[in-house]
Amino acid sequence: MNGNRKPLLAVTMGEPAGVGPELIARAWRQRAELDLPAFVYVGSIQALEAVDASLPVTRIDPELSNIPYASDDFLAVDVPLADSLSIGVLNSRNGSAVIKSIEWATQAALDGRVDAIVTAPIHKASLYESGFDTPGHTEYLARLCALPDDHSVMMLTTDGLRVVPVTAHIPLAKVASSLTADQIFHAGMVTARDLHDRFGVAKPRIAIAGLNPHAGEGGTIGMEEATHIMPAIWALRDEGIDVSDPQPADTLFHEEARATYDAVLCMYHDQALIPLKTLDFWGGVNVTLGLPIIRTSPDHGTALSLAGTGEARIDSLAAAMKTASAMVREQAAK
Repeated sequence: MNGNRKPLLAVTMGEPAGVGPELIARAWRQRAELDLPAFVYVGSIQALEAVDASLPVTRIDPELSNIPYASDDFLAVDVPLADSLSIGVLNSRNGSAVIKSIEWATQAALDGRVDAIVTAPIHKASLYESGFDTPGHTEYLARLCALPDDHSVMMLTTDGLRVVPVTAHIPLAKVASSLTADQIFHAGMVTARDLHDRFGVAKPRIAIAGLNPHAGEGGTIGMEEATHIMPAIWALRDEGIDVSDPQPADTLFHEEARATYDAVLCMYHDQALIPLKTLDFWGGVNVTLGLPIIRTSPDHGTALSLAGTGEARIDSLAAAMKTASAMVREQAAK
């Protein structure tokens, strides 16, 4: 970010038949009311016009090195669709435009043309038919940043709670066999670094959730706490990271407990997502840690059944944009 100007974000359309374009258009119309940062839309203008035909779109040359900052128009880098569009109905032939949108926004952030990216939800099953071969957005962004797919770390955040699932989109039956001390150590290191550099936490405190009920209860309800989790904790402490011993997950998320840490490493997806979505179902934000760029995303899916109805809520997208802006400012202040 140059000078004292406000951050400039690139916001990708996500699945064009989903709620992404509609919510992005509404975010622009409510930008003053919601106090949102400036942004440029990256995606199909056709998808925008399908949900908001009167939007005052200004096309931006994708090769432009200096994206206009202040404008009363809706700034857009057009990524044309490959095939027809019907709102609420998937067309996998348009997956290539989704992928190109992500690629352009990521490169623009790496080049410094934008300060951060916010990605609207994608439909992975549809993208797989377009050659998308990574488990999800998080891994694909790592690849675009010339990093291994497993380098990036997913964090979900809302006011008063940040959670990091060490394993994410795998069956519950495979969690114990997939979990490793190296994974936990990597997630802890990346989380501590980004909490310090991008969230302004001077000395991050990280709580560690046990895998088993009662955190294994001394080995009587499972040994993973001793064999997998504690070695990672010792290694993190050797690096100067403030981490707890494995804690029973059922006592980690009440108000008093949340005051004792800055983030929780959870061992599997629902262990992390259930408390966060219970605390704030509408306003959670997905943050990708460990990348040279800042990326956030709404914590919801494509919501095809709501697309075009005007009923989808803007809370999570607005929160994602504000979170990205705050992270840019915090990093610039270092």
